Amino acid sequence: MLPDHFVPDDVPYDIVLGIDPGTVVLGWGAVLAVPRAPRLLACGVLTAPARASVPARLASLARQLEDLLDAVRPGIVAVETAFAAINVKSALRIGEARGVVLAAAGRRALAVDEIAPAAAKRAVLGNGRASKEQVAALVPQLLGLAPGLAVPLDATDALALALAHLRRREAPGGSTLARSARVSSNGGPAPRSTPA
Repeated sequence: MLPDHFVPDDVPYDIVLGIDPGTVVLGWGAVLAVPRAPRLLACGVLTAPARASVPARLASLARQLEDLLDAVRPGIVAVETAFAAINVKSALRIGEARGVVLAAAGRRALAVDEIAPAAAKRAVLGNGRASKEQVAALVPQLLGLAPGLAVPLDATDALALALAHLRRREAPGGSTLARSARVSSNGGPAPRSTPA
């Protein structure tokens, strides 16, 4: 896990934390909102024991996520929305993991942008039906990472959510969090402003 105070107090850019929810593996990716050139801050996965009970897995992920939020200190969390899946059990598990994420963000009064998986892929790759492997191939390039750098698939999905949030925010009519109807805020402090 990242050390406390991983992010300096004087970081000049907004930090967007993308989260790809799961109850065994939860992908995350923190992006610095550098204008026209977003940069990776950190990314990875949180894991829970696959053989543990669902409540035990959720509790483990909640503790890890709380530590991650303390270390990264994002201004906004971009999380995958619930979606209709062929496998109802998988959809329910994703919903449980989303609940952990939304509760952790809510406790910190963080704004949350809920983005459908296809919308994130469309915003970042131009193709809402792109595979995980296609996302994994392009996202590191968009963040200026060295070719061949190994990034877990769940983390690249989370980074795609963060990038999709930034692209939506930069779109006409969505340049500020206050004007974006897709972003919900629960009255907490405003995210760091991005220098022009």
